[in-house]
Amino acid sequence: MRQYIIDTEENIRFLKQNARDLITFGRRFPSPQGSSYYLGDEGLPMTERPRETWITSRMTHVYSIASMMDDEKSKILAEAALSGLQGELKDTVNGGWFAGVDKDGNPLPDKQCYAHAFVILASSSAYLAGLPGAKELLKEALELYDEKFWDEKEGLAVDTWNTEFTVLSDYRGLNANMHTVEAFLAVADALDDSYRVRAGRIIDRVIGWAKDNNFRIPEHFTSDWQPDLEMNKEKPDDPFKPYGATPGHGIEWARLITQWALSTFRETPADAAPYIEAARKLYERAIDDAWNRDGAEGIVYTTDWNGEPVVHDRMHWTLAEAINTSAVLFRVTGEERYKNDYEMFMRYLDQVVLDHETGSWFHQLDEHNQLKGTVWPGKSDLYHAFQAMLIPYSETNLSIATAVHRKHRG
Repeated sequence: MRQYIIDTEENIRFLKQNARDLITFGRRFPSPQGSSYYLGDEGLPMTERPRETWITSRMTHVYSIASMMDDEKSKILAEAALSGLQGELKDTVNGGWFAGVDKDGNPLPDKQCYAHAFVILASSSAYLAGLPGAKELLKEALELYDEKFWDEKEGLAVDTWNTEFTVLSDYRGLNANMHTVEAFLAVADALDDSYRVRAGRIIDRVIGWAKDNNFRIPEHFTSDWQPDLEMNKEKPDDPFKPYGATPGHGIEWARLITQWALSTFRETPADAAPYIEAARKLYERAIDDAWNRDGAEGIVYTTDWNGEPVVHDRMHWTLAEAINTSAVLFRVTGEERYKNDYEMFMRYLDQVVLDHETGSWFHQLDEHNQLKGTVWPGKSDLYHAFQAMLIPYSETNLSIATAVHRKHRG
């Protein structure tokens, strides 16, 4: 029987093999123009679906990291994805990046903060990998983001503009801000440390809202940043704006807060302590609310504001973040609870979520852990799963691309 205990040779080999398998699975993602196809169950392109900027950015990020691990085929694929961000996904008239293009290459409407945060993440990883044009793309993405999405007064990011950047939506959300923190930390590690300060401003606001809400983070807000706790109550399984608390995001925020605190307070660890404590509370609230709440293993997608499950589906990304964060908190605290959680999550991955027949991870399972495709049909991209194979053995105060760069290219 396989052992899943962190830091055992068997576990190290298991993660390394799965990282390689994921990279192999995803290699058919590039369209002729470079933008990424959404991948189906067997890794085949779903050519009738739009080719979206956030997926293209994620694939640029993943294959840039893989290229730094001396996979030459990955370098070619990273360059292909980067060309999509430099080409058909880029709006040369109004600036920024389209949400994506349809199957015929026609631009999709609106300019999303979420997608632009991923362009920053992708170009920073590509820059570390030494891909041509990546530094210039990163500079352009940061300038556009600073002008259109960053609200200096609030210390937060706005969410969605129309395509022409003339009308700003009243909606404000923390999903885009979470990935902004991820992107800003990546930039801070790779190029410009000032973005670490901005990440901290977002984190301070999020922790405040979490404390006010029993560490269940509000996701949706009005234009003046008042929590909208009832949003999408009639459509609770929305993939980007679900009703209620999203435990997977609480887990993901916990890891990002920990990374930020460790990197910001390298010389004064006592100053990091309150942030680590907040991260622990976010993680523990999410796991207590969501893990194995309905008679089967897995993390439920959403809960109400009392912690009762609303959408019982299990999304693969929540498990990936649970693997990451349990490992990181074990590294930081040394506590057995997190080590045991990591082992539990890895066993569940191997026995339930990992597709041993066709590759990658099942992206959506129901409350009985049976395959479901209402929100995430197929296996869209590799980002969450691939990172979960690397973060448990990477430096806890670094973004993953920088950690890989230092390890392999020193």
